[in-house]
Amino acid sequence: MADGLHERDEVRPSIDVVVKIADVLNTTVGYLLGEKNDADAFQDPVMLKRLNNINELPQKERDALLLTIDAFLRDFKTKKAYA
Repeated sequence: MADGLHERDEVRPSIDVVVKIADVLNTTVGYLLGEKNDADAFQDPVMLKRLNNINELPQKERDALLLTIDAFLRDFKTKKAYA
């Protein structure tokens, strides 16, 4: 804004605007707000390359891969919770 309202933290975007920005940037609201876990994935060049490669897969293969990843993550979280 020309009057500097953003710089003085007097105007903040609505959550709807932040969600739209995250969608356009193909990221999460958490990443935009500085959540460390999401930020780490984007700072690790190997992880970033993997994420970009996954994003280039055809939708059917991407969905299958994401289901597999989700299963591993679910199992990890379950084991961690009962450890």
